[in-house]
Amino acid sequence: MVSIRPVTEVTESLTDAYRVLIPQLSSSSNPPTGEALQRIIESDSAQILIAEDENGEILGTMTLIIFQIPTGIRAWIEDVVVDSSARGKGIGKKLNLAALELAKQAGAKTVDLTSRPARQEANQLYRSIGFAERETNVYRFSFE
Repeated sequence: MVSIRPVTEVTESLTDAYRVLIPQLSSSSNPPTGEALQRIIESDSAQILIAEDENGEILGTMTLIIFQIPTGIRAWIEDVVVDSSARGKGIGKKLNLAALELAKQAGAKTVDLTSRPARQEANQLYRSIGFAERETNVYRFSFE
């Protein structure tokens, strides 16, 4: 059985999990350090959610950001990744549903996320949960 919970402390198993999971998400990003994870945990606007099995093994993770802007409370989902060995078992869906519930409880009007078109299974999951593709452009300014 897989359970979803917010992370409240940085542990060796958490940093080890990110060393395995981040390369599966992005070949251009390094896994976060324990210090970086601690800053996220201490943030007022961000939460890390993990999916773990009955033995405490972390099978997936995501970050939920909830923030206030002049037009209301919004939420953003980032860095959703489920270990390749655990995909297709509903873990991504459980993570997303947990994030949606937390965002709803916080009073968010909307929850946004982005997903590359090549991630067909992920995009299918998001649509099945109720996310709708928006007619919008996403712009990025890079300092690197």
